[in-house]
Amino acid sequence: MTTPRKIPFFFQTAAAREAAAGDPLDDAADDGIDPPAFDLTNHFLIAMPSMLDPIFGGSVVYMCEHTKNGALGVVINKPTDMTMDVLLDRVSLKLEIVADADEFRPSMIKRPVMFGGPVQVERGFVLHSGETFSSTVQVTPDIGLTTSKDVLEAVAHGNGPAQMLVSLGCSGWSAGQLEEEIGRNGWLTVAADPEILFELPYEQRFTAALKLLGIDPVMLTAESGRA
Repeated sequence: MTTPRKIPFFFQTAAAREAAAGDPLDDAADDGIDPPAFDLTNHFLIAMPSMLDPIFGGSVVYMCEHTKNGALGVVINKPTDMTMDVLLDRVSLKLEIVADADEFRPSMIKRPVMFGGPVQVERGFVLHSGETFSSTVQVTPDIGLTTSKDVLEAVAHGNGPAQMLVSLGCSGWSAGQLEEEIGRNGWLTVAADPEILFELPYEQRFTAALKLLGIDPVMLTAESGRA
């Protein structure tokens, strides 16, 4: 019998890694790269029909970080075959709450873990509301991105965030790459809705994100421009 692989649940954002390596972000300030024309932090990227990429086709990406040096986001509508209870077991955490306890939320425990993107697919990323943890980066005052195991420890003990989305892997773009893809009509963009991010079933998120723009998916063509 094959032993289930353990998941190293820790990852630093690009900004954190660069700062730890001697802060090349400061060097980049003089490299001639202009700031992004628009900040897509806390926005959804919605893949256009022209996006034929097998990874991003049909995807909705929640943007966690967008600077002149690049961007980082998490795909929110592509589930893996792993659920939260299985993930807890893979990171050697025992669920400490029982099924009849007030803190037990079966919908949370059985929720699928998302495929967040092709970068660092062995690492876990948690988007959540509420409190901060040891490696939390605040995307907005109400939404954080945590990449350390303590957020899952809180879930296992029944006092985790009220709203959360867990993914394996993330999506990253180098300086100017995302802007170029948008310019080629690869993505639509719209301010994110936390209800879509945390509450809506994953199979409804693509259509719901489009509706934020007033777009019916059946009317969307590969020739549509950026909203």
